[in-house]
Amino acid sequence: MAHVAPTSHRRATRASHRGHRSADGPVQISSWLGLAFGFVVGWILTFQSHVGVHAAGVTLLVMLVPITIGTFVAAFKQGVGSWTAALLTAAGLAFTVLKFFF
Repeated sequence: MAHVAPTSHRRATRASHRGHRSADGPVQISSWLGLAFGFVVGWILTFQSHVGVHAAGVTLLVMLVPITIGTFVAAFKQGVGSWTAALLTAAGLAFTVLKFFF
């Protein structure tokens, strides 16, 4: 085995704060529109008759739900940005949740 120097003389590692974002500002309109577009694509895929395509649409919609909820949480903390785009995304989320339950 190779010799490993003791750690007492090594410099302590420093936590990087590059990835830490505390106040980035409001949610970008492109984020809202991207989520809304994802919902529309998911709905189109779920309306297809092919089993694999339908399953891909359901998977996409299931993955978008927690991401959208997280985006709304961030929007309440940092600012919504565009209320129109946020409402469009909220309508997409509501339609998707209602579709799964009814």
